[in-house]
Order: sequence, then C-alpha cells, then structure tokens
Amino acid sequence: MIAKGGKSIYGASVGILMLDAQFPRIPGDMGNALTWPFPVLYRVVRDATPDHVVRKNADGMLGAFIDAARDLVKDGADGITTNCGFLSLFQEELAAALPVPVVTSSLMQVDMVNRTLPAGKRAGILTISASTLTPAHLAGAQVPEGTPIGSTEHGMEFTRAILDNELTLDVEKARADNLEAALALTADHPEIGALVLECTNMCPYAADIQRATGLPVYSIVTLVNWFQAGLTPPRFDLSHA
Repeated sequence: MIAKGGKSIYGASVGILMLDAQFPRIPGDMGNALTWPFPVLYRVVRDATPDHVVRKNADGMLGAFIDAARDLVKDGADGITTNCGFLSLFQEELAAALPVPVVTSSLMQVDMVNRTLPAGKRAGILTISASTLTPAHLAGAQVPEGTPIGSTEHGMEFTRAILDNELTLDVEKARADNLEAALALTADHPEIGALVLECTNMCPYAADIQRATGLPVYSIVTLVNWFQAGLTPPRFDLSHA
C-alpha cells in the first residue's frame, strides 16, 4: 500500500469555525468536542464574539471567517461548518471561497424538514434572538417565508448568558428557557410538526424539547452528523455479501 499525503491532520473530516467566546460549553454544545462521535477540527475566529455575530450581523467579519476556513481546509478538513446559526449570512460567500462543501447554519434544514412532514404541517424555528434574526439570515439558509419563529430572548438565563458571553451558566434555568420558548411557539402555531433549533448552544436541551412537545427536533448536531456521513461514508464488510 502507498499512503498519500497532502494534509497536516488526518481522520477529522469536519472543520468547525468557532466564535470567540468564554461561556461554558456543556456536553451537547457544538463547541464541546465530546458532543461528536467522530473527530473534528476547530478554529476560533478571533473577535467574532456572540454579541458581534448575533446582535451586529457579524459586521466586518467575513474576511476573518474565510481566512479561518481556508486554514481548516489546509489542515485537513473536507467540509466546513460554523457554530452559530446566524452565520447563514455568509453561506454563499464561504461556499464560493472554499474548495470543500460548507454548511453554515442549522436553519438550512428547515426546507428539508418541511418535506418530511404530513400535509398541513411545517417546521418552526427556535432561536436565541428573534429580534435580530432578519429576513437576510433566513434567506441565506433558504428558509421558506412565513416560517414560525420562537425565541428564548425573554427568558431568565439562556440568551443573556450566551450573548453576553458570561463565565457561568445556570443549566437548569437555561433548560427551562428553551422548554418555555418551545412550548409557547407550538401553542401559538398548532400547525408546527417539527422544530429546528437555530442556536448551536440549544443542542443540550434537544431531547428535553422533544419530550415536552412530542415533536421531532433538529439541530446543528443532526445537520453535522448528516454532513460528516457524506464526507466520510461508513465502510461495510462485503466479504459475506
């Protein structure tokens, strides 16, 4: 066998562009490496704080994200994703700048989830900040117009702790914020047949949301697991076929 080179790091097909943050990343969070059943590569985009990206449209940061993504590809990533759903703003530009596939946002699943649902049902979005999730963010992920949106921004803990980049997180209060927002959204929109979590920090609560609402819940974890399965398909033993 002749081994081939060309990368700095092998065995990690997914490269993740990380915000420059200090809040706790608990298991299930995209930025906690224990969340993934496969190795990933991380690259922090300096000065891309949660506040700057979510509340200020990542203004002036596109070049830094492209440079960091190119570094990940150079290191060995076969595909690029990000750890903030609001970076759907950069989907087109990142895809154009890189030689590998790109999925910037969990919101890219909304249209696909809609296609799986029974007649009369559609997906709803749960976001960390509905007040700053603009039509441009939704268009970047090709979210259908009129998709119902709920938010944790009026809760006790979750939105404040993440967007203000705090050093502590009350996990139970954050869980309660997510559950309350999900239940309010589904109560207001009985046509919702599934939920898509915009925020990558919501993933630790996905199972709780599913149990509380009785609906399928999709997140950046479901998207990146699908993404990775295409970048590195499983090998099967065909010797006994």
